[in-house]
Amino acid sequence: MKTKGVIYCGLFTALIAVGAFIKIPIPVVPFTLQYLFTMLAGLLLGSRLGTVSVLSYMLLGLAGLPIFSEGGGLWYVFKPSFGYIIGFAVGTFVTGWIAEHMEKKTIARYLLANLAGLFCVYAVGMIYYYIICNFVINTPIAAGPLFLYCFVLAVPGDIALSILGAVVAKRVRPVLAYEAVRARS
Repeated sequence: MKTKGVIYCGLFTALIAVGAFIKIPIPVVPFTLQYLFTMLAGLLLGSRLGTVSVLSYMLLGLAGLPIFSEGGGLWYVFKPSFGYIIGFAVGTFVTGWIAEHMEKKTIARYLLANLAGLFCVYAVGMIYYYIICNFVINTPIAAGPLFLYCFVLAVPGDIALSILGAVVAKRVRPVLAYEAVRARS
């Protein structure tokens, strides 16, 4: 990995950590700006570097740095919402992969990539939430309440963040491409 890639990964790792503390309180799963920054990591850094930045965030939090929305440490894997952090890595990879393979970089196509990544985040997050609640920490939750609290209440905000992310990526990506060309000359 080149120096610029390491710097960008570190920047997005820091942005994701900051995003964890910008919260809108809703029941069960806290709504934060982490998703916005994980999605932008995929769109702007690509599947590989974007995923590295999310995995770095995850490892730092599991190592004990209090950078998750509710603290940090290895015990965090027993929190039902940890599945969403795993989902961020999967979603970032999917978003980045789709963005890398786009012929035209339009807001609509960025939005489709974001929504595909969002689907991955929610799929992994909800499955993990269900498994941890019902089989590990013994606080059963049925599929209906899980769907209501972990999807219906949270997804409108994340769709809005997907739209915002598509607009931001469309504006920022040409600047990053220009900087890459300028650095080579």
